[in-house]
Amino acid sequence: MAKTKASGARFIEILSILRKHKIQKGMDPVKFREILEDLGPTFVKIGQIMSTRQDMFSQRYCKELEKLRSNVRPMPMSDVDMVLTRAFGPNWHTLFPYFDEDPLGSASIAQVHAAKLANGEHVVVKIQRPNIYQIMERDIKLVRKAARFLNLSDIVSSVVDLDMVLDEFWTTSQQEMDFTIEARFAKRFKETYADVKYIDAPCIYDQYTSRYVLVMEYIDGIDVNQSAQLDDHGYDRKDLAKKLAYNYISQIIENGFFHADPHSGNIRIRDDVIVWIDFGMMGTLDTREREIMKDAVQAIAMRDTMSVVDDILAIGKPKKEIDYAKFMVEIEEFMNQYINMPFSQIDIAKMIQDVFAICHNYRIQLPKGVSMLARSMTVMEATLEDLDPNTNMLQIAANHKATMRQFHLKHEFKQWIRDNARAYEKTLHIPGQTSDVLKMLERGQLKMNLNLLGSNQPIAKLDRMVNRLIVCILISAILLGSSLLCMTNMKPEILGIPALGFIGFVVAILMSFWLFVKMLVLHRRNKMF
Repeated sequence: MAKTKASGARFIEILSILRKHKIQKGMDPVKFREILEDLGPTFVKIGQIMSTRQDMFSQRYCKELEKLRSNVRPMPMSDVDMVLTRAFGPNWHTLFPYFDEDPLGSASIAQVHAAKLANGEHVVVKIQRPNIYQIMERDIKLVRKAARFLNLSDIVSSVVDLDMVLDEFWTTSQQEMDFTIEARFAKRFKETYADVKYIDAPCIYDQYTSRYVLVMEYIDGIDVNQSAQLDDHGYDRKDLAKKLAYNYISQIIENGFFHADPHSGNIRIRDDVIVWIDFGMMGTLDTREREIMKDAVQAIAMRDTMSVVDDILAIGKPKKEIDYAKFMVEIEEFMNQYINMPFSQIDIAKMIQDVFAICHNYRIQLPKGVSMLARSMTVMEATLEDLDPNTNMLQIAANHKATMRQFHLKHEFKQWIRDNARAYEKTLHIPGQTSDVLKMLERGQLKMNLNLLGSNQPIAKLDRMVNRLIVCILISAILLGSSLLCMTNMKPEILGIPALGFIGFVVAILMSFWLFVKMLVLHRRNKMF
């Protein structure tokens, strides 16, 4: 009963906040952000996810929602004690003889504390906010109910597909609220690059890790944006930047498993080794997406406009019919900006935002992994800028692509043989298929579906021409019929002409005059019929 009352009170609170901001009168980026902030942690998290989806939302909304990424209010130590007691029992202090009550960072789902194990090892303890799963689940249900109550779907449809955002948010949040998944990601990353001497990740303490608590090695290195400290310790920032960029491209192209939040706070330098931390947000690309991304990198590096168009349409999911001719022109104009520009002068962040703006205008929704990748590449460019302004990720990506082609020459040769074998096999079936088509044509069973791409205007003009032709045929038929009636002695008569024939002549003349006006006068005013 208490839960029902809590849900009812929360529902009233959500409605009052929406009404306070006068949501029925429309939406703008600032109002949208303020509404999410007032609604609380669940909706702040939704806003954070939305800020990464420039294919779904306009750039001005994404930019405004980026303001929601700052730390949220830390939870009190009493809540921390409650979670740790549930995980380890009331004597959890024996596991962590030293536990810093001031958090290293605080977010909507969890916060992080520094601690020491009984053996003296320094660790980081990530603690989930109590009952956050139930709170978010309740809020998701209530906002759906509020959306129906206030008819929000129609009000915010120009900004966001509300159901789609809520579905994606809940799927993502459920994964983030299970710390065993983050632990698996961290271990997978560490194992993947175990043979790379300059890349590492924190060790995970499985014996202390659960859905609600994650314990990992404390990394005491230097953040990559601390240029002065790196210089004081004798690090070669240019070399570190190249290694970092090359590793990140490798995560994307080779493994399809990449860090989706590569800001400077999540990358540290320790003993000349680049250590990645915080694996709560990892992106994945399946084999097909990875191949398309590899082609896209090569196409951008080679300034191949047609291939870029093909890659976008191959990986994206249009939400409405696309004028492909117009879309290709826009992509070509976009590419022309970079044709004669050296790699060192290309702003990757702006380039990605331009592509996403085009996708947004044409309602082309990109897969979640690709969207996360686009945002993370923008963040990575800023991180590299802090480390070494002269390092260009696009140049490294182009070089990596060439290297990958050399490494996979044998694989590509085998693929070439398989493709040609399939083509030869299909060629053997052509005579039989041709015979079947001819038989279907002979029996009148052959049907053809014709889709004229980018042909809305030509089809509209053709439709108007057919309409005019039909009117002309009707006028001719009426004139012919009326003339035949004039050769009879049908009564009554008007001016010595059978009345029915006279009426026919009048109708034909009026229709002819009307058609004349449409074809000449209205044509000049561009009001084609």
